[in-house]
Amino acid sequence: MSDIVELLVNTFGKSGVLTREEASTRVASHWKQAGSLNCRALLLPQTTQEVSRMLQICHEFHQPIVPHGGLTNVVGGTDTHAHEIALSLERMNQVEQIDVVNKTVTVQAGVVLQQLREQVAMQGQLFPLDLGAKGSCMIGGNIASNAGGLQALRYGVMRNLVLGLEVVLADGTIVSSMNKMMKNNAGYDLKQLFIGSEGTLGIITRAVLKLDDLPRSRNTAFIAVDSFDKANALLLAAKTYLRNELTSFELLWQDYYQLMTSKPALFAPPLPQGYPFYVLLESLGQDADKDRHQFEAFLEHALTTDLIVDAVMAQSQKELDWFWGIRENVEFIFTIHRPVFLFDISLAISEMDAYIKTIRLALQRLWPDVYLYAFGHMGDGNLHLFISCGQDDPPTKHAIEEILYTRLQPIGGSITGEHGIGLEKKSWLYLSRTPEEIALMRTLKKALDPRGILNPGKLLPD
Repeated sequence: MSDIVELLVNTFGKSGVLTREEASTRVASHWKQAGSLNCRALLLPQTTQEVSRMLQICHEFHQPIVPHGGLTNVVGGTDTHAHEIALSLERMNQVEQIDVVNKTVTVQAGVVLQQLREQVAMQGQLFPLDLGAKGSCMIGGNIASNAGGLQALRYGVMRNLVLGLEVVLADGTIVSSMNKMMKNNAGYDLKQLFIGSEGTLGIITRAVLKLDDLPRSRNTAFIAVDSFDKANALLLAAKTYLRNELTSFELLWQDYYQLMTSKPALFAPPLPQGYPFYVLLESLGQDADKDRHQFEAFLEHALTTDLIVDAVMAQSQKELDWFWGIRENVEFIFTIHRPVFLFDISLAISEMDAYIKTIRLALQRLWPDVYLYAFGHMGDGNLHLFISCGQDDPPTKHAIEEILYTRLQPIGGSITGEHGIGLEKKSWLYLSRTPEEIALMRTLKKALDPRGILNPGKLLPD
C-alpha cells in the first residue's frame, strides 16, 4: 500500500477504506465506464467529520479524489482512474428529519432518491424529483448534477428544491448552511455554487430539501397529435386549462414510440403507431373527483377543437406503469442497437421541430441508415436524443457531436439540459458559456480547490 492509503486505513479502519484490490470487485459505472472500479482506494465515510478528515489528508498529499454517488452519471462525471481515490457517500444514507409542518426534509447525501420519496410519502408528503434512475441515484449526486427529471415542468429542477446544504471543501473545511427558510437574503447564497458543480468545488454531505403535499389524484393520458405545432398548442392549452395541476408533458417522436411499442419491447402500443408525435400528459392534484372531471373535460376540448387526434387515459396502476414504461424504459434501445450515442439538450420549444429535422438530415448525409430517437421533457425545453449509426470510434462520436452541438449555439440552446458536462462535453462547453463565464468558473475552482484535487479533469475544458 502507498503511504496515503496506509494512513487512511490506519485512521479510518479497514471498513472505511477499501484498497485497490478490494475496490476492484465493484463496477466502475452503471453507464459510461465499463468494467470494474480501478482506483488507488475507495473511501466509505459515515459522517461529515470523516469526510472532512479524509479530504484534509488528501489535500496534504495533493491526492486527486473523485466523489461517488449512485454511479448513474451518463457524461463521465464519476469516471475514476488508477491514480485517483474514490469517495462514496453510500454509508451516509439517513433521512434525518421529515418536518411536515414546515414542508422540509433533512437528508444525508447517500440517501437513494426512491427511498426518500417512499419515506416522505408515508408522512403524506411528496419529494417531487422523479427520474428514470431513481432506484439507484443518490441525493448528493442529484444535487451535484442539478438533476431535472419528469416533473420539472411543475416543481422545477433540483436547484429549486434545495433550501440548505452542508459541504466539505477540498482542504476539509466544513461549510454548513442547513437553512430551512424559503427566504434568507443574508449575503451570498453559497449553496448555489455547489448545485450543479459536479463535485469539482466541494463534496455535498447533507441537505435540506423542500417537500409538497402528496397528491390525492393522478390523471395520465397518452395522446396522439398530427403535427409539432399541434403539440405546442396542446401544451399552451394544458397550461391554461389544467394550471398548477399540470405536472408532466413528455413528447415522443414517432420513431421512439414505434420502437418502444413493437416486439421485442415489453409494451404494446396504447395508441396506433402511425401518428408523427405522441404526448404523455399528467396532472397531479388534491381533489380526485374534480381533477378527473377537469382532465377529461380538457381532453374532450382538445379533441373537439382538433388539437389532438386520439387519446387514452390510464384507468389503473397497471396502465400507469404501462404508459410510463414506454417513456422511461430507455435501456431497451441498447438491446436493439449497438453502439448508441446518447445526448440531452435544451432549447426553446419553438425551435425543437426545425432542429430535429435539421440534424436528422445532416446525420443521414453521413450515415444513410442512421437511427435517431428523439423524446423528452417538452414542457421545460429539454430533449433526449439516442443515435446509432453502426460505428463506434472517436471520429464518429466527434462528428455526431459537432452536428448536434454546433447547431444549438445559433438558436440559443444548451449542450446539456440535465446530465451535466463531466468528461463527455467539456470540450464543447464554449458553445453554451461565454469566455468570461468560463474564466469565472476557473477562478471559483482555483479559489475553492487551489490544488485541483476534487474530481479533476471534469467540467472545465483543458
